[in-house]
Amino acid sequence: MFEAYEADGFFDEMFAPGGEVRPHYRALLNRFSGLPLADFEARRASCDQHFLRQGVTFNVYHDDQGTERIFPFDPVPRVIPADEWEHLEAGLTQRIIALNLFLHDIYHEQHILRDGIIPRFYIEEAKHYRPEFRGMNVPKDIYIHICGSDLIRGADGTYYVLEDNGRCPSGASYLLENRNALKRAFPALFESLGVRSVDAYPRELLDMLHHVSPHREGEPVCVLLTPGCYNSAYFEHCYLAREMGIEIVEGRDLVVMDDFVYMRTTKGLVRVDVIYRRIDDDFLDPQVFRKDSCLGVPGIMRAYQAGHVALANAVGTGVADDKVIYYFVPKIIEYYLGQDPILPNVPTFLASEESDRKYILEHLPELVVKAANESGGYGMLMGPTASKEELALFRDKIIEDPRNFIAQPVVALSRSPTWCGDDGMEGRHIDLRPYIIYGSDVKIVPGGLTRVALRKNSLVVNSSQGGGSKDTWVLK
Repeated sequence: MFEAYEADGFFDEMFAPGGEVRPHYRALLNRFSGLPLADFEARRASCDQHFLRQGVTFNVYHDDQGTERIFPFDPVPRVIPADEWEHLEAGLTQRIIALNLFLHDIYHEQHILRDGIIPRFYIEEAKHYRPEFRGMNVPKDIYIHICGSDLIRGADGTYYVLEDNGRCPSGASYLLENRNALKRAFPALFESLGVRSVDAYPRELLDMLHHVSPHREGEPVCVLLTPGCYNSAYFEHCYLAREMGIEIVEGRDLVVMDDFVYMRTTKGLVRVDVIYRRIDDDFLDPQVFRKDSCLGVPGIMRAYQAGHVALANAVGTGVADDKVIYYFVPKIIEYYLGQDPILPNVPTFLASEESDRKYILEHLPELVVKAANESGGYGMLMGPTASKEELALFRDKIIEDPRNFIAQPVVALSRSPTWCGDDGMEGRHIDLRPYIIYGSDVKIVPGGLTRVALRKNSLVVNSSQGGGSKDTWVLK
């Protein structure tokens, strides 16, 4: 399968520049090399059948090919050695602690703004900043309880943080089901190679929800609040609720009385202590945010402000997701922790800064331009592959609203061997989304969701843009 594989031109996860296999991939390569192609294909097909049976799907908005589809999966795993993972764990832990200190500060004393580390207007003009909650304390002073910080690897093998997802990060269910599928297809591999388990994620997620519960006797009642079955991540909402053993609810299933939240059940009302919400702030409470929202719960913010219910993640965390604020995260780490960042950012230009804007406009065909608050590969310009019309459109957008855009050089994402059917084994670009849980301490599931740009030469790994995923193996 690997005889015609070409590893030149990019950092390859399995092969070093000279063509020799990297040490942590040797055992895997030996197993796959001894596998007849027909057997490999049969096992790959069994993974697809597993996803079909389990209903492992996602929705694509604005797509005329149907709303629901199977998440594309490549059976060749991405392998991370133990020492490399320790480095990533340390960097991600440092980052989520600093971001939580930052969020507490900007909703309270705002020292970082007063000291001029971040210009005030960047915060006050951030789309997801909630000034009405300044001075409000959240349970255990934790704002981002679940975070998915996307990592990429450059041409020299250096890991960079591409962005932070601290509002409603998705994808953990696919990480867990990727592992289930591969364990069924290649059962002997895991025991022989010493792969760390990811099975503890739902339990650690539930432990975190219990940790942030308001003080109350007995086991807290936790629920997962979903927008409903038409949401792109509805499969995940159902999956995680089932794995944690908690109820999945929609806004109409909850009611607020005397500033407490109750769940409607066949046996009457049950008081709710913690809500793992998969609904953005804007739709959470029509009495406070969008009045036309039918997804949220009227009055839930009163209960939240009264300290009678905990929300994970906290309201207002979206300011830390803002791609303009991302630019300042290294300074945030230095300011609150007095440390150098363990994991660097991708070099970033701010369109709102005059010198940066001039550079962006002059080098637009060479850069990746991103809108400050878009996700899923939307609102993005890939300069080197953009048409003249697209370049002109983004040029006008940047001039009209510079605060809303950043630009970055094109990073040559690392590649990993990926089975491409009739084309055989070829390198495809990948990133990594580890999942960080912040409760009584910081827990990071050993691995994460490795996303794959299945289209040849594409650097966009998002599932909504034609990407797939791999299982991620962290070695013991």
